[in-house]
Amino acid sequence: MVRISLDVMGGDFGAQVVIPGAAKALERHPDIRFVLFGIESECAPLLDKHPKLKAASVFHHSEIAIAMDEKPSQALRRGRGKSSMWNAIDAVGKDEADVVVSAGNTGALMAMSVFCLRTMSGIQRPAIAAIWPTLKGESIVLDVGATIGANAQQLMDFALMGGAMARALFEVERPTLGLLNVGVEEMKGQEEVKEAGRLLREAGLDSIDYYGFVEGDDIGRGTVDVVVTEGFSGNIALKTAEGTARQIAEYLRAAMSRTLLAKIGYILAKGAFDRLREKMDPRKVNGGVFLGLNGVVIKSHGGTDAEGFAAAIDVGYDMVRNGLKAKIANDLQKYRAVAASESAAGSMSDEV
Repeated sequence: MVRISLDVMGGDFGAQVVIPGAAKALERHPDIRFVLFGIESECAPLLDKHPKLKAASVFHHSEIAIAMDEKPSQALRRGRGKSSMWNAIDAVGKDEADVVVSAGNTGALMAMSVFCLRTMSGIQRPAIAAIWPTLKGESIVLDVGATIGANAQQLMDFALMGGAMARALFEVERPTLGLLNVGVEEMKGQEEVKEAGRLLREAGLDSIDYYGFVEGDDIGRGTVDVVVTEGFSGNIALKTAEGTARQIAEYLRAAMSRTLLAKIGYILAKGAFDRLREKMDPRKVNGGVFLGLNGVVIKSHGGTDAEGFAAAIDVGYDMVRNGLKAKIANDLQKYRAVAASESAAGSMSDEV
């Protein structure tokens, strides 16, 4: 049984999307048990329409919902102990749930998650990892917006956490990993990125196959399983990709409706266009994972529909089932132990 805590009021549409999305996820994973947090007057009528979900859930009333444009500091002050977001995260901290899923305000969700769950030992900053569709399938990109800037050690931490997530999500024994850079040559890029590359080359990790530097176009190609960057460039890359996908969809829609011949061509090629639409559907890869916390937190797109929210729940389900938290803790422990051993050996050599 996987216990999933939901911020029912989060997102642009709140309970109108979250509850039907949870019902869809339950159909796919009957072993889920939900812990729901929301405003009862808004949630109860919707829950009554989904009796199977209601039977598999425990509902807790929350006084307020965090607004999508609310500042994180304000959300912390106003929502602590009262909001559906805070209470849903706190359920993970109290071991009443294995994972929390929210479509709410990203900044508020991160601030509350750090406050409630704290970062794992040795982790300076958490990261948001996104699942990215590629020509080869899917890859993981992090950080896509948790924090701006990162030093070499923080990029190294992101690499360890991203590698653990790839093993949990893709079930590969040794995922390939690259550092996002302005070129593949070792002399290019910022000093922090070059230093992180050195750390990864010298770490001798048995859980990651370090590929080297990758460029922006390598993300969509699926050159590696995990792409590591800092939050500023990662968020720009994510938003650019989403905007480009929408732009291409609009181009195709306009082209297919421009003339009678184009409309006939669309009908003849409808199967191919349907497959393309399926591949480009952002709902299928919805669900960013907050890594580096003492608990699993999934961030859904705020404007998604029920199918998209169900996909975010699917991600949370997979992360729990495949032991994401334990894999990250194990990889961090191994790396710290090796680093400490090398440091001690270096100190003894200097003394001699």
